[in-house]
Amino acid sequence: MTSLLLVLSNEFEASASLPEPLRQGLADAGATVIGRATCRTLVQQAGALAPQQVLACLSDAAQLQALRDALQIWNGVPPCAVSVSGAPLEGAQHEALVALGVHAWAPLDAFSIPALLARAQARWTRETALRTELDNLRTRMDERKWVDRAKGLLMSARGIGEDEAFGLLRGAAMHANLRLGEVSRSVIEAAQWAEAINRAGQLRMLSQRLVRVAAQLLAGIDVQRARVLRTQSTERVQQNLDHLSALDLGTAGVRALAEVQAAWNGLSTALPVKPTSQGLAEIDARGEALLLAAEAMTEALEASGARRALRIVNICGRQRMRAQRLAKDALLASTLAATASRDRLLPTMNEFEAALVELERAPLSSPEIRAGLVTARDEWLRLVGGVQALDSPEGRATLVRSSEALVDTFERLTGWYEHSLQVIMS
Repeated sequence: MTSLLLVLSNEFEASASLPEPLRQGLADAGATVIGRATCRTLVQQAGALAPQQVLACLSDAAQLQALRDALQIWNGVPPCAVSVSGAPLEGAQHEALVALGVHAWAPLDAFSIPALLARAQARWTRETALRTELDNLRTRMDERKWVDRAKGLLMSARGIGEDEAFGLLRGAAMHANLRLGEVSRSVIEAAQWAEAINRAGQLRMLSQRLVRVAAQLLAGIDVQRARVLRTQSTERVQQNLDHLSALDLGTAGVRALAEVQAAWNGLSTALPVKPTSQGLAEIDARGEALLLAAEAMTEALEASGARRALRIVNICGRQRMRAQRLAKDALLASTLAATASRDRLLPTMNEFEAALVELERAPLSSPEIRAGLVTARDEWLRLVGGVQALDSPEGRATLVRSSEALVDTFERLTGWYEHSLQVIMS
């Protein structure tokens, strides 16, 4: 027996006896009416009763228009076979019904009902099979696109061949019991989250570098280089903001990015002014606001990425900021005798040392990462020596050089972590 939802012209027919030709036709077709509806209640009733077929019995053009209006909600893909019985249709009406997903129509009589329902069911079954086949084809094409992108990413990030990259993806798919396309998409998403965290982390460093450069200008330390670095750093902040704003960061990420943008607007307006002792304190305060906003954004991105391996990218990237923060506070303490800056020196040094030890002990490593950490350790000792010799011109010059050298080293390290297999395949 076929369960059927019967659509009648109006509410007054809902409880009336069915016309004999319709009743006989339904009996001959082996159809059981499980509910009645009007055009207005058709979609609601179909959703509640889940019939195998819908038969609309209409008698004039106004009712046909009401049916067409109701069917639009299904966008041409009804959940079951739909047929129409009633007055003869014009050519344009046939096309309109086909576009709305109606599968068959015929006059209302006992002889045509069984053929009408059979024809509608056959067409709906065929269309469903074709639609499923098309969906499967689109899925395979979409998966192929993600697989190709993931292979390219692995080949570029790790310098491996196409066969090896595909082997990594296939092995991960088998291990996780997922489709190859799902794993490939996850690889692309992991790489995007890692890059977003890296770029947001750069904003932390740049917030401190720009203040340090202002202090460097005020103290007359390598003035020409400081001016170039100020221009490069402001351009880099804007490039990172533009890149991050083009990503799908989620609600928390978008909100955090807006806070970063507002903080950057405050700092950028103070930078073109020639630094003075009073102005430098204002620049430092605005730099701290940008640092806090960038830190909050980086944490939000790490949480949104939902991959534990992203934490190492964040830890490494934060070392760039600490190197600049230490140099900045040391210069402010020397130039302005800023007590708050001097008080931050030891905590920042302790935080840098603890993070460096964690990176050195982390299982996520490679020969290039281990060599980079050795370089970072050596440069860190030079920076500490510069802080200890802060009262001498040589100490301040070492401070500036080593802080920049550490930024370069941790830029490379963060990039290696970002493109490591452990992060990408997490």
